[in-house]
Amino acid sequence: MNRTKGDEEEYWNSSKFKAFTFDDEDDELSQLKESKRAVNSLRDFVDDDDDDDLERVSWSGEPVGRRTRPGSFQSLSDALSDTPAKSYAPELGRPKGEYRDYSNDWSPSDTVRRLRKGKVCSLERFRSLQDKLQLLEEAVSMHDGNVITAVLIFLKKTLSKEILFRELEVRQVALRHLIHFLKEIGDQKLLLDLFRFLDRTEELALSHYREHLNIQDPDKRKEFLKTCIGLPFSAEDSAHIQDHYTLLERQIIIEANDRHLESAGQTEIFRKHPRKASILNMPLVTTLFYSCFYHYTEAEGTFSSPVNLKKTFKIPDKQYVLTALAARAKLRAWHDVDALFTTKNWLGYTKKRAPIGFHRVVEILHKNSAPVQILQEYVNLVEDVDTKLNLATKFKCHDVVIDTYRDLKDRQQLLAYRSKVDKGSAEEEKIDAILNSSQIRWKN
Repeated sequence: MNRTKGDEEEYWNSSKFKAFTFDDEDDELSQLKESKRAVNSLRDFVDDDDDDDLERVSWSGEPVGRRTRPGSFQSLSDALSDTPAKSYAPELGRPKGEYRDYSNDWSPSDTVRRLRKGKVCSLERFRSLQDKLQLLEEAVSMHDGNVITAVLIFLKKTLSKEILFRELEVRQVALRHLIHFLKEIGDQKLLLDLFRFLDRTEELALSHYREHLNIQDPDKRKEFLKTCIGLPFSAEDSAHIQDHYTLLERQIIIEANDRHLESAGQTEIFRKHPRKASILNMPLVTTLFYSCFYHYTEAEGTFSSPVNLKKTFKIPDKQYVLTALAARAKLRAWHDVDALFTTKNWLGYTKKRAPIGFHRVVEILHKNSAPVQILQEYVNLVEDVDTKLNLATKFKCHDVVIDTYRDLKDRQQLLAYRSKVDKGSAEEEKIDAILNSSQIRWKN
């Protein structure tokens, strides 16, 4: 994709582009990995002798913290103007008002220093390859990302890509800046050409993968992702790409089926809770929540079954339970919540078990307005006594607080809690009965 001068000016003046850092990762694959992890769990260098005259320039090109001085530029696109800068002092021996162009006298070092200060500079005078490369070396030595990228834009416009790639191959700092710049402006064609030249096959594959973002049609995007599966990614990234393709394939099937069910109006869950958005291109965790909300009881053999998703994408128990709990609690399906935590041993005895911890279960249930009786049941299952008392007090589970202080034989805490319940309430009567019991040996 060829970029015009206007495109490059927009790069400098638009706030949507981020500054280069040496540890940037590819955004899209990072997001894909982040979804998987959820399932698995400019600095300026200031010259000491020139500090008072320095204009600090932000990534967007706007001066930072200082007023613009005469001769400084408002953006790097101004600094790279094809019009040579003029001196503000008339040359001796010339008629008053006549100016001499001093830009041709500036060395690469002078030019870079002026760029760094925010001064207007034309780079067009640097015509030979040697001068252009010296300009780039000076920019890199300044350790200023703005200036390095400004010079790279100039070289990109004035050198053939073969020469540019060859020279940057031995200049790794400048090369990293160019790669970042091309990613930011979306010049995929030049980026792919660069990776081919460098024989960086994994990055070439990653850049190819990024092109799926430009494909809006779900079926075409799915077919494109299929072409990415055999590309030379790392083993970890290959697994993510395969998951991405499989997930979108599932989503297309689920979306078509659910759209039909919703429009038919014969399915209760869709009548009571109309869908707010399409499931297409959603992350894996969102897809699991959707499945637990609309398709919780479906057989494992169906694509929309939560259990099927769990097995296909190897979703850990903690993530599955947390997502299913959130979905069923939102529907106030308390029987499903109870079943989610009930296990049976080989003798047929049942027991409550929560891989996410019962304290988190209580928080989610309260967030979804669970009745006090249900909250109390799960607060009682919290093993740590202090955590149990804090939750019970916070959510007004009076019976749990009273029973816990009784079991602790803590008469003083029970007396203190008596003042917090309503006068004449069942809770007050229960406390009084416990306090008057002769069978309890109080510790205080």
